Order: sequence, then C-alpha cells, then structure tokens
Amino acid sequence: MLRVRAARRDDIDAFVKLADAAGTGFTSLALSRDELAAKIEASLQAFGSTTGRPQELAYLMMLEDTETGEVAGCSAVKDAVGLSKPYYDFKIVTLAQSSKEADRRFDMDIMLLVNDFAGCAEVGTLFVGEQVRGRGAGRLVAQTRYLLIAADYDRFGPFVLAELRGVVREDGSSPFFDNVTRPFFRMSFDEADRMSAAAIDNQFILDLMPKHPIYVDVLPEAARDVIGKIHAQGGGAKALLEWEGFTYNRYIDIFDGGPLMSVPTRQARTGRESRVMTVAGGDGETDAIVTTDRFDDFRAIKTSVSIDGENVGLSESAQRALGLATGDSARVWSRT
Repeated sequence: MLRVRAARRDDIDAFVKLADAAGTGFTSLALSRDELAAKIEASLQAFGSTTGRPQELAYLMMLEDTETGEVAGCSAVKDAVGLSKPYYDFKIVTLAQSSKEADRRFDMDIMLLVNDFAGCAEVGTLFVGEQVRGRGAGRLVAQTRYLLIAADYDRFGPFVLAELRGVVREDGSSPFFDNVTRPFFRMSFDEADRMSAAAIDNQFILDLMPKHPIYVDVLPEAARDVIGKIHAQGGGAKALLEWEGFTYNRYIDIFDGGPLMSVPTRQARTGRESRVMTVAGGDGETDAIVTTDRFDDFRAIKTSVSIDGENVGLSESAQRALGLATGDSARVWSRT
C-alpha cells in the first residue's frame, strides 16, 4: 500500500536520492544534503505548530510503500510565500501601440518583475520515483496536499500557487534563461537555480534583475517559444492542477519561463469535495483518499471504502496504515 506521511529525520537519505533523480530545473530540490535536512527540520516544526494563521511554514510529506518501507516520492505545501522572502515572477502585460499618423495599431507584450502573490500558499516539490509511477502515486501525492490544507484552512493563504517547471534542454540548459535572465545574472542556469532555492531573502534577484519592462517581441525566437510552456515531463502535473481548478494568468518563472498557476484556496477541488467522517469497520468498492485530518502524525492513503451516511468503512489494513481506529475521525475524498 502507498502511504503519504509527514517527513521524518530518518528520511534524509531517501530525500537526497529523490533530489538527485529530479534533475536540473527542479528548484525546490536543487539543494545540498544539509539544506535538504534543514527542510525536514523546518517541516517537523510546521507539523508540530498550533498556529491558526499563515507564518511561512513549509509542510514536507513523503510517499512510502508500507510493505517495503521504501520512500519513493515527496511533496510540500507552504502556508504562505513572499512575506520575509519576496516571491518574484514575471507578469506578462499587453500594451496597445497606436499611431494615427503612421496608420499603425498593434499590441505588444512586456514582462515585469513582480511580487504579486505575497501571503499566498504554495504547493510544490512533487516528485515520484519511476518505481511507483503507473500506480496512481502522482495523483495520490498531489491530492493529499489539498486535504492537508483542508484540515485547517486558516493556516494557509487565500490562494494556492503552483510553479510548473519550464522547458529545459537535454543538456540541462534553459532557452529562456540563456536569452533572458543570463545577461543580468552572469551565471549558469544551474547556479542561479541553486542560489534561488537556497537564498535567505532573494535579494540577489532584486539586485541583478532588470528594473524596467522587457519587451517580448525583441527577444530571440528560442525564448519567445517557451514562455509559459512546461517541461516535457510536466504534462501530468499540469493536468492535475487544471483538474483541481488552477488557472494560468500570464505569470511565469524568471529563470525557465515556466507557468505559474493559482486557485482560491478553498476552491481546490479535492479539499472542497472532501468531508470529515467517522471511521467504521469493513471496506467496500468506492475508491477514496483518506487522511487522519490532523497535523500531528498526518497520514494519507488511497483505498477502497464503504460510505454510509457520515461513516466510512475502512479495512483493518487501512486503519493500521493510518493509525486510526473505529470511532476516530478521518477526512475522505471519493470519486462518488
């Protein structure tokens, strides 16, 4: 059985392997072992907090096989971004160009460096290993994030953001970065990616990025063609976000040009459609994702259940995987 749970200190070796497997351009995992260990420590504090408001906490979750104990994936939820550390993106704005004398009227797009999403929640760091792909692992990990948020909406910002990895060449370089960002940073894509992931305040971005609009029409075709486009392996992630209700509103990542998508926090489909139920014995034929609905010892599994009014029937193995017993509360999302 696949289970999503809060990260633990002894996950560090598996977390490092996942980060290595994710490859170039996966900003949130472009970190050293010590930095990844720090993420786990920060997550332990987040899950142990009793906050009722966003505080820039990051909740890190691991996907594991309960039979083997192998950690095969990860994901994270930030309760808020852009408060102490600006959350920079490019916003694409259309300007109308018009001249009666020249008899010309046309539109031009410009890119502006903005921090428009300060205080919003963010989902990310979603990665699953090849050994569990095709078993519904990616969807389980993705949906679990919104069930965590639904456990206490007051902890999270008013919108949920998701940055999708942009187009990266086979050699790990980025056509957007090479033609747009590199001239201002004077460093490689990998260096900038790692620096952004590890930076305390992102001041280096404000120091080096252009203070004036960048006209899209004057960029090389290689850069224009990838603006708002996703990585070759990002189609599934984008489809899941759209299913949840996320939309793209012309915000892009400043390094690879990948799209930023967002949804009102309480409108993310999985959380909105879920409900808290009382655990009962037995199982059934309805596919569902079930969580403990609490931040201490948070767990989630995909299993077959029976639903009878406000009761959810869970098998003994499902109850053991969740650490729940008959009469306990659980949050349930089902396809019906």
